Amino acid sequence: MKARLRAMLGAATLSVLSAITLAGFLAVLPVPATAHEVKAGDLVIEHPWARATPPGAEIGGGFVTIENHGNTADRLVGGSLEGAKEFQVHEMSMDNGVMKMRQVEGLDIPAGGKVTLAPGGYHVMFVGLAQPLKQGTLVPGTLVFQHAGTVKVEFKVEAVGAKGPEHGGAKADGHSGHSDSMPGMNMN
Repeated sequence: MKARLRAMLGAATLSVLSAITLAGFLAVLPVPATAHEVKAGDLVIEHPWARATPPGAEIGGGFVTIENHGNTADRLVGGSLEGAKEFQVHEMSMDNGVMKMRQVEGLDIPAGGKVTLAPGGYHVMFVGLAQPLKQGTLVPGTLVFQHAGTVKVEFKVEAVGAKGPEHGGAKADGHSGHSDSMPGMNMN
């Protein structure tokens, strides 16, 4: 009877130690903080998304919010999207009453700040799409930062005219706090 009790206590102790070890291991893994949020050093990349494209389209647009919780600025300098030949950072701006889009070499992510790439402001362009971006899919890609390096993300493809990522079934019109002078960009 004592041998059986010792065996049961030993098995229970082993189970508890295994659970504690597993919990500790899981706590240090670099996993997404939410279903669609990725942490990379001091950066938090929230809700990368793209608009669906019609058949035959060779260009698509991508959007994301990037928070920098560190004391050092970083810079988005490039990236990739599976099935696209090029990844470009673009800016939309008003020039004499005309909305213009231009490619930029990168986008600063200020220390302690947040930048939102959204329709009508800063965004990324996927050039040379091999196939259309289909609503409801997740497309693997990367964001490349000057200091944080290459970060793997998945762009969730929303409807053709989407203004923001879907959150729990409700469509967002971008993210709160956008600047009135530059729609689609928020730097706090």
